[in-house]
Amino acid sequence: MSKHVVVGSGPVGTCTAKELADRGEEVVLVSRSGAGPELAGVCRVVLDVSDADALTALAEGAEALYNCVNPPSYDVWSTWWPPVAAAFLVAAERTGAVLVTASSLYGYGPVEAPMVEGQPDVATDRKGRLRAGMWAEARAAHEAGRLRAVEVRGSDYVGPGVTQAHVPMVAAKALAGKPVRMFGRTDLPHSFTDVRDMARTLVAVAADPGTHGRVWHAPTTAPRTQAEAVADVCRAAGREPVRVRSWPRTMTTVGGRFVPALRELGDMLYMFERAYVLDSTATEQALGLKPTPWEESCRATAEAALSA
Repeated sequence: MSKHVVVGSGPVGTCTAKELADRGEEVVLVSRSGAGPELAGVCRVVLDVSDADALTALAEGAEALYNCVNPPSYDVWSTWWPPVAAAFLVAAERTGAVLVTASSLYGYGPVEAPMVEGQPDVATDRKGRLRAGMWAEARAAHEAGRLRAVEVRGSDYVGPGVTQAHVPMVAAKALAGKPVRMFGRTDLPHSFTDVRDMARTLVAVAADPGTHGRVWHAPTTAPRTQAEAVADVCRAAGREPVRVRSWPRTMTTVGGRFVPALRELGDMLYMFERAYVLDSTATEQALGLKPTPWEESCRATAEAALSA
């Protein structure tokens, strides 16, 4: 049994903690509030994750330190992330724990082809540049021998406990038989990653030194359009699909003048205005992992929406 410290108790952090506990590991699950369901074999700790000294003390003796943190909202990223990212680097360097980061595809920026591991981070928006910079700093420290670091990236989340991602956010309304609206185009292929696959990949790379120092993609099923994904979630719950329409772009361009969160979302609309496909072939071949069947992901997404 080895010690693992998982920071962030959202769906990814919770699934990662459960995955580790199911394997018989000693697991500490850290969050700002301590809220969340009880998990067998998991010790919950409340901590200010920007406190490098406190995070270091908690990570002493740990095999791995997992950054599964999710900032409170898009509009605080520029001030919230830097001290938190710095605290993880300090704690990993001081303790020797592998820094395993759960990240998004934002760093890649707008793409014209399926995203593969190893392609450059060329984001131009603030959030994408920030996430790309976080990985660049961690990788530089890894290559300098100061710490061990590895990053796993996934697309928009679906699966158990997910309620604040693009499809899950409209799932409850769709399951009630009401038409829904989504951002961007709803007729283009888009990748969706099950949080359980993200967790399994985080745990796998933490345990394999040969994977460190680079980015991996969580196993992800074939893309679906947003409209297809909503329909599939409805069918998984035995409900009839509903009409799915797009919000007018003025929702973010005009609304963003008055609502900071909408303004920040507007910077990311490129993900939904063109095909957005994640290729996880390298991970599947190297680590022997396969994505959760899409139908199972849809059932879990529906269950999360109905129980929220």
